[in-house]
Amino acid sequence: MKKILLLTVLGIICLGSVKGQLLKTTVAQGEIEGIEENGFALYKGIPYAEAPIGDFRWKAPVSKCPWKGVYKADQWGKRPPQPSNPTQGGTDDMSEDCLYLCVQTPAKTKNDKLPVFVMIHGGAFLTGSYIGTQDSFVRNGIVYVSVEYRLGALGFMAHPELAKESPQGITGNYGLLDQIMALQWIHDNIAAFGGDPEKVTIAGESAGGISVSILCASPLTKGLFRAAICESGSSFWPVADQRGDNTAMSTMQAAEQMGVNFQNSLKAKNLKALRKLPFDKLTTATQMELFWPVVDGYVITDDQYKLYEQGKYNDVDVLMGTNSDEGSMFCRPVSVVDYEKRIRKSYGEWADKLLKLYPATNEQETYFAQSDIFRDGSFAWGTYAWANLQTANGKSRVYMYYFDQNSENTMLSSSRGGASHVAEMPFAYGYTFGNGKMTDTEKHIQQIMTKYWINFTKTGDPNGDNLPYWTSYQKDKPTVMIIKEGFHLGPVQNQPQMDFFEAFFKSKRK
Repeated sequence: MKKILLLTVLGIICLGSVKGQLLKTTVAQGEIEGIEENGFALYKGIPYAEAPIGDFRWKAPVSKCPWKGVYKADQWGKRPPQPSNPTQGGTDDMSEDCLYLCVQTPAKTKNDKLPVFVMIHGGAFLTGSYIGTQDSFVRNGIVYVSVEYRLGALGFMAHPELAKESPQGITGNYGLLDQIMALQWIHDNIAAFGGDPEKVTIAGESAGGISVSILCASPLTKGLFRAAICESGSSFWPVADQRGDNTAMSTMQAAEQMGVNFQNSLKAKNLKALRKLPFDKLTTATQMELFWPVVDGYVITDDQYKLYEQGKYNDVDVLMGTNSDEGSMFCRPVSVVDYEKRIRKSYGEWADKLLKLYPATNEQETYFAQSDIFRDGSFAWGTYAWANLQTANGKSRVYMYYFDQNSENTMLSSSRGGASHVAEMPFAYGYTFGNGKMTDTEKHIQQIMTKYWINFTKTGDPNGDNLPYWTSYQKDKPTVMIIKEGFHLGPVQNQPQMDFFEAFFKSKRK
């Protein structure tokens, strides 16, 4: 198929300020007052739950109690505790009192019923924060909401003593329960900000995308959103006792043992002693897979692949995709011998097939091979499986993209000229990394991608006037929007690799 010519998109950014901002309103907890910023009403640091401190550490979030007087939403909440970074102020801007969200709205009245976009940040469930605003969406009549949730050990540590405390007999997934409570708060209160609770789109990238995938299959979120955007994330791995290089979701029992091991490493006698430790003692563990969502039978009820086969999921419109060099951020060169050892340890009898698909004869090639395995096994295959399962078993639309634009405006440049992890975000949301430099072509790509994301948030369909037409996904047909120096529809990329992981994960399920 010929490449669709780049088109100049008009009307993406509506100039001028908005008069009559909705700077004061009333939510379930009481009156609340925001501030004016860039011509819109901005409500910073809205508490959607009680602070998970003291005895509330490692418990499901509790609804925020009513407050007295007018709550001044003019200050950002502190970041959730995470491994400290001296360049970001160490731990001074962190607190366990972190369950806040922000609302940026262009509404002039409570009756405007505008579509709502909810951002769930990434960071491997270990780091991250989305303190900020999104003017491009708000200028186009969308209420923008960003959510903080517990991370690392505080958000995802499982422990047998915690399971005994839980009414459901579960443990772990506290960060996901935070997200769900935030969505419930948004559903119940967003109309006060001129938003429509029936027009909520959730979105996330990386761990945020994995969260979106989990929320799409959780029975606890039914009716809380009508569409989802998932960038570089999904959760369709089989269930096992070990995560094994991103090849499985952990059982709760296995995660509980990891929690006990973590307790022992801190020389804490029991859960009571763990609760007395300052949070910075609990954020020293930086291993990415140590604290992760687990299959608890409540938030995550089962292997998500099986749930979709059975039609047990929230059937909503989804826009999803991955990048061409996703894995490069997570890998490093090793010797060929060490590369093959690791593959054989992780993939067993499937190792020979994998090594043929991802060969390496020197250290540089091991970096590329590992990067591609991480790209396909951790990101691309799950997105591919999700698209196939939803189109086969559901009624809602799926739009898939493959982002392959090499740009200077990126968090990590690809040494092969592809698009690394996070590379699509400056194009969809206008973020700036490094020098922020973009070519004229990339500026047009940014305009078009932003308009796709805005249209999808408004209608569940990215298409609109003066945009390259994006066909909804159909298996084995050229319906993936490939973004590289322009836009064109093509087949699923790296199909032999997708076939390998489909067969590999099927074998693990047996």
